[in-house]
Amino acid sequence: MTKETLALSPALHDYVVANGSAPDDIVRDLIDETARVLPADQGMQIAPEQAGFMTLLARIIGARQAVEIGTFTGLSSIAIARGLADGGRLTCFDVSDEFTSIARRYWKRAGLDDRIELRIGPAAETLPTLPDEPHLDLAFIDADKTGYLTYWEALVPRMRPGGLILVDNVLRHGHIIDADPGDAGTIAMIEFNRYVLADDRVESVLLPLADGLTIARRR
Repeated sequence: MTKETLALSPALHDYVVANGSAPDDIVRDLIDETARVLPADQGMQIAPEQAGFMTLLARIIGARQAVEIGTFTGLSSIAIARGLADGGRLTCFDVSDEFTSIARRYWKRAGLDDRIELRIGPAAETLPTLPDEPHLDLAFIDADKTGYLTYWEALVPRMRPGGLILVDNVLRHGHIIDADPGDAGTIAMIEFNRYVLADDRVESVLLPLADGLTIARRR
């Protein structure tokens, strides 16, 4: 028994991935290509154990209508789309044709391109194109941190009761508790975490998974 989450050494992290969410060839190739082609940006990709968790979570809730804000090279979208119920659809919002061109190739290779729609443009402008009524089962936010509150406010009213919003990077590599966070993204995340905790439209937990993952359930 322990009252704190176990810190993972690199070897223990490898064990967790191998025994709980081992990437298949498609995911492994995507991770490798992202590291090779975009070495300076590869940190924007979600962790493999997080991908496995998101697939399972989507399956558990029987998600059919899902949204992702921030697609990068496609690992999180593959994870969500693989967990959707038959006939499910995932709408992805991103600003980069360069990054998402990689995602498109891997969606096709994974046989998921028929259930994923990509909308290019600032999410603050493109999210309002979604229907206003509560219809979303699952949403994932993993984009510019200063925009998180805007995306949250656009998504919460569109979530059906019991729908889940997943929010990435809520720990900011541990800098969330720095006395002087320094960068605008971490300052925005501090405000965002406080806002979510006080939002009575949802019930939420913050998990120390990868760089911190908030799971919020629409009441």
